[in-house]
Amino acid sequence: MNYHNITKDDMLNGEGLRVVLWVSGCTHHCEGCQNPITWDLAGGIPFDEDAEKELFEALDKPHIAGITFSGGDPLHPFNREEICRLAKKIKEEYPEKTVWSYTGFHWEDVQNEPLMKYIDVLLDGRFVKELNDNNLHWVGSSNQRIIDVQKSLKSGQVVLYEDITKTIEKAPY
Repeated sequence: MNYHNITKDDMLNGEGLRVVLWVSGCTHHCEGCQNPITWDLAGGIPFDEDAEKELFEALDKPHIAGITFSGGDPLHPFNREEICRLAKKIKEEYPEKTVWSYTGFHWEDVQNEPLMKYIDVLLDGRFVKELNDNNLHWVGSSNQRIIDVQKSLKSGQVVLYEDITKTIEKAPY
């Protein structure tokens, strides 16, 4: 697997301060994509031991809420095995941290992938330029869903993620 960047202390790609791993490889080629440089599977640099060490050092900070896999598409078939390995290792070493992943695939197409048991939140669906909405939290177009993976796996149907900031906003005080 190749990657383009590891972002630390990110506030835009999931709940809380996060580490983001930007992987290479995407076949969706969405019009208006913010990261077309990440489409090429051969782009970026190999994710090696040094990159993994950097990733885990960033995750080791107590103020980090978790990791978000982005790109490119972390669930591109070429990336799935390595993302699964990393997600599993993160859950073993940091069980209190959350694992989020973006993908252009739909939940219905990836829900049976082994890596889903290690993902907490999946942001699914291709970016659709005509459905772009800058008021949405964490996604770019209104067709994309923010899915609570573990609740969805248990119930057998899509359960949308409950955004804690919206819950706080609704609190009667």
